Amino acid sequence: MESGLDYYSARALLEWQIELGATEAIGDAPVDRYALPDTTAKPKKAEARPAAPAKPRDVNPVAIAGSAAQGAGSLDQLRAAMDAFEHCELKRGARQLVFAAGTPGARVMIIGEAPGRDEDREGKPFVGRAGQLLDRMLAAIELDRRENVYITNVLPWRPPQNRDPKPEEIGMMKPFLERHVALARPEVLVVMGNISCQAVLGKRGITRLRGKWDQAMDLPVIPMFHPAYLLRQPQMKRQAWADLLELKARLRGAT
Repeated sequence: MESGLDYYSARALLEWQIELGATEAIGDAPVDRYALPDTTAKPKKAEARPAAPAKPRDVNPVAIAGSAAQGAGSLDQLRAAMDAFEHCELKRGARQLVFAAGTPGARVMIIGEAPGRDEDREGKPFVGRAGQLLDRMLAAIELDRRENVYITNVLPWRPPQNRDPKPEEIGMMKPFLERHVALARPEVLVVMGNISCQAVLGKRGITRLRGKWDQAMDLPVIPMFHPAYLLRQPQMKRQAWADLLELKARLRGAT
C-alpha cells in the first residue's frame, strides 16, 4: 500500500521514531516466523589437525664429539670430522676451520687458545704478530715449526670479537683435542695461555702455573705465556725465556 506522505514528512516521522528508540522496521503484512525454514548454519566439523612432530631427544654435543673423534684414525680424518661437526655455534661465525700447523709427529706439540683474526683468515694457528714472536722464541732454543714442532689450538674456530672461549665450548671440543694429541703422538705438550691450561690441565692462573711441569693426556706438560700476552706485557719475556730454557733442558734430557 502506497503512503500518501511526501519524502520530507516520511523522513521526519522516521527520525522521530528513531529518537523514541525504534530499532526494527516491521512490514504492513504479519510474518509467521515459526513457519520460516531453519537457515541457521550448521557448524562445520573440525578438520583433523596433523599430529605434532615428536620433540627431538636431547642432544649431547660432547658425546657426539667424542664419538666423531674416536672414529678418526688419522689426522686427515680428524680434520674432516671436526669440519663436519655442527654443534658448536662458533663455526657459524668463523670463516674457516683452523686445524694445525707445523710438523705432525714432532717431539713438541704446542696448544694455543683459539684462532684470532689472522688465523681465521689464513686457516693456520699462530700467524700474524703473535705467530712471528712464537717463531723467534722457538728459534732461540733450536726449534722450528717446519721441522720439529707441531701446533694446534683448543678451539678450531674464532670466537666473535676474539672473546675468551666459554667453558661449554671448551668442553664440547675437548674430545677432538684429546684425539688430536693421541694421533700426533708428541713427547711433550706446551700449553700457552690460561684457556689452554684450563682445557688440558683443568687449571687457571698462568702466572702461577707457568714454567712448572705437570702431567696430562699421559704426557709431560709445561704451561707458558701466550705470545699475544707477551706482546702486551713485554716485561714478562724474561720469565718466558726461563720457560723456554726449561723446555730445552727437558728435550735434551729425553734424547
